[in-house]
Amino acid sequence: MLNTITKDKGVILYIVLGTFFIGNAICAEFMGSKIFSLEGSLGIRPFHLWILGNDFSFNLTAGVLLWPVVFVMSDIINEFYGHEGVKFLSYLGVGMIAYAFIMFFGAIMLKPAEFWQFSKTQSGIPDLSLAFNNIFGQSLGIILGSLIAFLVGQIVDVTIFHRIKLHTGEKWMWLRSTGSTLISQIFDSFIVLFIAFYFYPRLVPGQMDHPWSFSLVLSIGIGNYIYKFVLAIAMTPVIYWVHYGIERYLGHDLAKELKDKALLSVNE
Repeated sequence: MLNTITKDKGVILYIVLGTFFIGNAICAEFMGSKIFSLEGSLGIRPFHLWILGNDFSFNLTAGVLLWPVVFVMSDIINEFYGHEGVKFLSYLGVGMIAYAFIMFFGAIMLKPAEFWQFSKTQSGIPDLSLAFNNIFGQSLGIILGSLIAFLVGQIVDVTIFHRIKLHTGEKWMWLRSTGSTLISQIFDSFIVLFIAFYFYPRLVPGQMDHPWSFSLVLSIGIGNYIYKFVLAIAMTPVIYWVHYGIERYLGHDLAKELKDKALLSVNE
């Protein structure tokens, strides 16, 4: 049975793409606890964009570095395995992200060894256990927001991708891939912010000292989307490069067979 699977290039490709897709999604969730300055990382001055009465500079969650990759990967999978292939991986991804959060919560509950807890004091970290808990112990609002945003974003991406493909067939891959990503990122950018920083702190008092205002959520969401928009456009050539590499690996006949089946699923 294993020999049959490992000799089937179509199955191997789905496993590799799916593993990379889910792995990036999980990494993005936990990288998200770090906020970085895009301008500072590039060595330039903050932009100080004035959005809806709020001063916005590109201070972004580190997870945004990987989310465009996740959505591009979902479009590549969509191209060869159809919407059912992407939906399965999306549901599996949500399950694995939730599982990872539960496992990290379990690790946080463990009593730290004293020698480890204070082993980095000379490096400027007085309590290593507290640092670990704060980095990986994200609030329930952020967890719920990120999971819902991921799932909704993926469903929107799959739907838009197939609507475009239904009308264009195999032509204009850039339109269905980049177009579906640009639209789905609107939902992804705002859902997590509204749930985690606007609704949840008001429904569960005491979670934040100062819940974000409606205009602040909108301004930060718009700023985040500007970044994602530019990155999605910039990654359009990558879609063609990955697509070309996959066709070289599968061979013309198998690649055409998989894409034909994926295209048929659009009409089902």
